[in-house]
Amino acid sequence: MQSHASETVTRHPSEKPGLRVPTIQMRFAAIWIAFVVLVLIGAVFLPRSIQPSALQSVLPFAAFLAIASMGQSLVIMVRGIDLSVPAIVTLSSTLLLGISRGADEMMAAGVIIGLLGAAGVGMVNGILVAVFRLNALIVTMAVGSVVAGLTLWYRQGLPAEASVPQSLSKFGSQTYLGINTSVWIALILTCVITIVLRRTLIGRQFETVGSNPDAAHATGVRSASYQAGAFVAAAVLYGIVGIILSAFIRNPTLEVGQPYLLAPIAAAVLAATSINGGIGSMIAVLGGALFLTHLGQMLKLIGLETSYQMIIQGVAIAVGMFLSSFFEGRKR
Repeated sequence: MQSHASETVTRHPSEKPGLRVPTIQMRFAAIWIAFVVLVLIGAVFLPRSIQPSALQSVLPFAAFLAIASMGQSLVIMVRGIDLSVPAIVTLSSTLLLGISRGADEMMAAGVIIGLLGAAGVGMVNGILVAVFRLNALIVTMAVGSVVAGLTLWYRQGLPAEASVPQSLSKFGSQTYLGINTSVWIALILTCVITIVLRRTLIGRQFETVGSNPDAAHATGVRSASYQAGAFVAAAVLYGIVGIILSAFIRNPTLEVGQPYLLAPIAAAVLAATSINGGIGSMIAVLGGALFLTHLGQMLKLIGLETSYQMIIQGVAIAVGMFLSSFFEGRKR
């Protein structure tokens, strides 16, 4: 029975044998091709965008977006959407400040409680969506609003100049081989999640739950557990963003999570994460985050306002959904 389930979940149910590899590779390679083209355009028309100093400043923020986008991708892969990302990022950051109070000896407690708080919100989202079968968009928007209110109430009891412990701040600004710590964390998470999704039974069953819940149920897979688990895992990733982003900027405010409402969705769909569930690549998501962050940096260098970045994020989501539908159509 176990071997039969393993065979069942290996192939996406709607795919024809022999077409999976080239189709999947192309849909996930597209964003990296687009990123290379963007860099080349910058090299020709905006040389400042590829200077080492510019790249050093943009890479950490690409890493933060990549980690948040991986979480969003996991949720999208089980046919959900998560609008509570900004609230969870801010919650973990605020809990870190409140628990540690800037003291190195309380740093570990602050990090752990920050991540546990994030996981708790993810569990609430997961239970409401997977068990009670409520609409993911409405649930995560409502839960995010509640969490944002509670975080605001908690933050009002902290000093306005509250900062993370000095040792954590040092960790956040540290570089290895010239690359910021946050980038290495993003790369490690990319590898770990990719291995779990591609090389384990849990990962294959997770993809089947997203692509064909009925088939997953027929093979004895507990779809609700995987759906709820996706929200919890995603929330932990958002919590990690809150922690390492706070370490990087040292004095986070209640606005620390605001950039992560639409950007993770845009990066996920640009990375060809299937809006119909089941298909996604964390390596492609990393490319999507790099693309959006580098594009935003180029817009700043030429003097365009932040509003243009929001417009581009909206366009990116629309383009990503079109590409997802295009690749889904090619499989049929």
